Amino acid sequence: MTLLRNLFILFTIFVIITISLSSCRSIKFIDGDDHILREKTHDHHNMNNLEREFGYDFQAYPSNYFNTILEDNNNLQISGFDKFKNLEDDDEEAKVITINVDSFGAKGDGSTDDTNAFQKAWKEVCSSSTIVNYVVSQNKKYLLKPIKFSGPCKSSITMQIYGTLLASDDTSDYSKDSNHWLLFDSVENLVVGGGVINGNGKTWWQNSCKINKTLPCKHAPTALTFYNCSNLKVRDLKIEDAQQMHLAFERCSSVAVSSLVVSAPESSPNTDGIHITNTQIIQISNSTIGTGDDCISIVSGSQKVTATGIACGPGHGISIGSLGAGNSEAHVSDITVDGAKLSGTTNGLRIKTWQGGSGSASNINFQNVVMNGVKNPIIIDQSYCDQDSPCKEQSSAVQVKNVIYQNIKGTSATNEAINFNCSKNFPCQGILLENVKLLGENGETPKANWNNIDNLTCHNVSPECPK
Repeated sequence: MTLLRNLFILFTIFVIITISLSSCRSIKFIDGDDHILREKTHDHHNMNNLEREFGYDFQAYPSNYFNTILEDNNNLQISGFDKFKNLEDDDEEAKVITINVDSFGAKGDGSTDDTNAFQKAWKEVCSSSTIVNYVVSQNKKYLLKPIKFSGPCKSSITMQIYGTLLASDDTSDYSKDSNHWLLFDSVENLVVGGGVINGNGKTWWQNSCKINKTLPCKHAPTALTFYNCSNLKVRDLKIEDAQQMHLAFERCSSVAVSSLVVSAPESSPNTDGIHITNTQIIQISNSTIGTGDDCISIVSGSQKVTATGIACGPGHGISIGSLGAGNSEAHVSDITVDGAKLSGTTNGLRIKTWQGGSGSASNINFQNVVMNGVKNPIIIDQSYCDQDSPCKEQSSAVQVKNVIYQNIKGTSATNEAINFNCSKNFPCQGILLENVKLLGENGETPKANWNNIDNLTCHNVSPECPK
């Protein structure tokens, strides 16, 4: 009897292994990153037969215990038994710990300096080998002096801001670094999102040389800066009243920015909404920006920048540049603005370069844009000069080439809707306008300026291109 029982058990195990192996042959692939088709009908039928024949309850086991699992990302085939052995490792990878700044003594009352608590919390977050949620509590206002969140860190980090971060308005607090308030430096795999970042910038605006001409011009802090960061997401933030620029990306790569509201008074000086420099592969989407300067500014070293679903105004529009200041070399390429509405801005879609510079701004595409009462809706200015004294005329220039304006419509607040003020020595090259219709605010046809362009192509454009 014992021998028969043992033979029965061995036969059962043999059947189970046979069914598992047959299920491997039933798997088919579909080309693509994340698409795998598993045919389970035959396997399910066999499992039901086994349940009826031997009385086993296979539903009591994980479904992947008896089936082969395909890990598409690494093109590896791992059996259900191997997967089962690694469940403990998977559990370790899935762990997430939460660290709240309040646990480190942050008060969040809007008047107590919480800088030290934020720094202590970050030190613990950055040193963790487990994925971390860095939490800033809701319905609180945390007063902060300049703070640097330094990497590299050991694991992925999500900073979830439910409350408000409020900048100190004491200018002496910025004596060590007058350029930054909140700075993330060399952090990978970071998500920052949630609540409000308030730069408390009124004091800085009042002491700007652009407001008070008797004062010397000097830098003011950028509210939120990401420097040398990669695999970065910034989302669902309200950034307001920055000391100078609101949000800056410098030397970053693989960045996704979405669902931001950036705001400051129209009169606030140099308060760019989003500033991009020396950054590659960045996408900005579904954001509303209204400040005292450019809604988005893209400067040298930036490549593969995409902006979609942008509402801009007030402000100075969407700008590439300025480029080439101080006879410098600048390069910007592969820029796309697709889907934007500009309202009441002092410029629309602008490329601006200083005389004396070198390099290029190329492969730029502006499409599906609506203008509402915009001054200078379409402008390329290769004689840009942002200084009190006149800029001297110079022979060299940043080359502007391969620029497309497609499906642009709306109203101009000035009598000149298109202004191509290109360099005599380095004319703009390869300019295409298609389905562009810009009218005056009373329905009249505005003027256009077409200076120094090689290879201009127009299809269905108003005001008309030169014959």
